[in-house]
Amino acid sequence: MTPAANDASEDLLPRLEELNEIGIALSKERDLARLLETILIAAKKITNAEGGTLYRRHADNENLLHFEIIRNEVLGIAMGGTTGREIPFDPVPLTFDDGSENTSMVVAYAVLHDRTVNIADAYSEEGFDFSGTKRFDSRTGYRSKSFLTVPLKNHENEIIGVLQLINAKDRATGEIVPFGPADQRLAESLASQAAVAITNRLLILQLEHLFESFINLINEAIDDKSPYTGGHCKRVPQLTMLLAEAAHKADRGPLATWQMTEQDRYELKIAGLLHDCGKVTTPVHVVDKATKLQTIFDRIELVETRFEVVRRDAEIAMLRAKLATRDGGPSIDEAAVEKTYMARLAEIEDDREFVRRANIGSEAMGADDQARVKEISRKYPWNDPTGANVEFFSADEAENLAIRAGTLTAQERQIINHHIDVTIKMLEALPWPRHLRNVPEYAGGHHERMDGKGYPRGLKKDDMSVQARIMGIADIFEALTAKDRPYKKGKTLTESLHILGKFRLNGHVDPDLFDVFVRDRVYMKYAEQFLDPEQIDEVDVASIPGYAGD
Repeated sequence: MTPAANDASEDLLPRLEELNEIGIALSKERDLARLLETILIAAKKITNAEGGTLYRRHADNENLLHFEIIRNEVLGIAMGGTTGREIPFDPVPLTFDDGSENTSMVVAYAVLHDRTVNIADAYSEEGFDFSGTKRFDSRTGYRSKSFLTVPLKNHENEIIGVLQLINAKDRATGEIVPFGPADQRLAESLASQAAVAITNRLLILQLEHLFESFINLINEAIDDKSPYTGGHCKRVPQLTMLLAEAAHKADRGPLATWQMTEQDRYELKIAGLLHDCGKVTTPVHVVDKATKLQTIFDRIELVETRFEVVRRDAEIAMLRAKLATRDGGPSIDEAAVEKTYMARLAEIEDDREFVRRANIGSEAMGADDQARVKEISRKYPWNDPTGANVEFFSADEAENLAIRAGTLTAQERQIINHHIDVTIKMLEALPWPRHLRNVPEYAGGHHERMDGKGYPRGLKKDDMSVQARIMGIADIFEALTAKDRPYKKGKTLTESLHILGKFRLNGHVDPDLFDVFVRDRVYMKYAEQFLDPEQIDEVDVASIPGYAGD
């Protein structure tokens, strides 16, 4: 059988059509491993080859040709690509340590000389080292015969890899024959398209890596500014994706028809990474406010000093009363004076301890406690550094100590909340590509509520995407369990799920996503990665408020 028989003109047209279809398919493939695999499989098919190998030059060392994909249908070999099986062969060097060129290896020769090498029979070919091939054949009983080795050269005329095909089969008889001229032209055309597709995919991957690195740079800037929000920026995207995957797999309820593509996943991942980017503008003293009186430092120290002054004033008053009697003044009952003094000290110490507790902000203050702050301020007037007689607390101190919950005043809470406005403004100003155009909506909606009482836009459930609602739950649960906040300990799973359940009941979070979060134990997958062992308690799912169950 001659090569001409393998190149029959009536066979060429459908192969050209197939080549065109392959080119379209290559341009659509986003995953690099699948792309490389598709190239080799397509090359085998279009040339009717039994096997083949795809090599690639990596940017970190372009002197080496790495094995990427190996296929041989006769031997049942499939390694690299999507198979999950690693290729055990060392890369092929183009030059040796002494600077000499590796022209004995066909794939290296093809790169070094920028030419296709078509070998009819490896066993009779001179000038190349096929000893390794012969040893392989000896072990397996295979017969490697015809070889077609084509450099992969991109649109910038750079050789980025090599496509090597083995043992062309005659389409009529199945006999192993040399690769004909048409096979070579088709393989070269495919190699050219493949090189461009690989280069484009690598360029996209590099741009994505650059973009993600820039996002991480922003988050590191926030982290450097405040280690508390920095940890939050890393954990929320992780929890977001865990819940998103659980929702994607849901086989019941309203979310059973909700699905994500790989592009959808990437878009949500980017939104998660950027969901708090606006915090770069939030003042550190507000973000890191661990106690109610903290600004640059915790002003409780100043209050403690005033209490000490009040104690000493009480002691001085008591001593002066005693001294006046001994100097000939009116007689007094020293025991009574002493008793009054001790009662005053107890009162001062009780008020002092109350202020210490109030400053921590870990428990919600009732109206009586807030009134007590004002009462203490009036109870202990003192002379400030200017000599003026003033109340014990300044107006700002009194306002802070009377904060009902947490450590932030209403004004400081507005400053914190403003970060989402900044986030939306920053993200909407970017020229997003089509596959990332929803990032501002996803990232900007994680403080909205299902009942429309959230911020900044007061959106309701139907106004929001599923992705934004997912991020809302992730943001809340991370905040509840976070162990690196300056103003609280990380809550246990049970405590956090009970609070989240109440949020579900009062219209704060999406009820369907909440059910998925609990039913699929998304909380446990997250806990195993990020929580301390003492936070991971036994959860009684039946007792979680608002959980609908199975």
